[in-house]
Amino acid sequence: MIEDLTARLRVESYLADYYAMLDSDRLEEWANYFTEQGTYRVTTRENYDQGLPLSLMSCKGRGMFRDRISALRTANIYEPHVYCHIPGWVRMTDKKPGMIRAESSFTVIRTMWEGDSMLFAAGRSFDVFSDEGGKLTLLDRTVVLDSRQVDTLLVIPL
Repeated sequence: MIEDLTARLRVESYLADYYAMLDSDRLEEWANYFTEQGTYRVTTRENYDQGLPLSLMSCKGRGMFRDRISALRTANIYEPHVYCHIPGWVRMTDKKPGMIRAESSFTVIRTMWEGDSMLFAAGRSFDVFSDEGGKLTLLDRTVVLDSRQVDTLLVIPL
């Protein structure tokens, strides 16, 4: 474990902004949280632990991130809902010049249009940040869900 309080606070602040963007439905900003060739994937703990590549959601490069959100806005049909991310602890796992690795836990509450709320997802994220010029940007974000099942279509990024 790396103990660099300043870097940890920067990562925690970055993740708070990231989750606020998702929870506020500012999804068109999502791609900007990643480097130009950044990667994002959501998988299950079972697949992650076994090193299996199967993902529930996967994006590589900002163009793919933007396409995902464009499809969500114009082509996908799903019941309207919102997320409320509840971030957990952040643990720094590596820090080198220009790069920070961190692991964190999360819980997501989903609220449907009618007002019903439920625990939608819980798990951990494994993040690799570019740290260039004092600015953090995600190089890679792997979201690992504790459950093997998702209650319904995973539409909005986690």
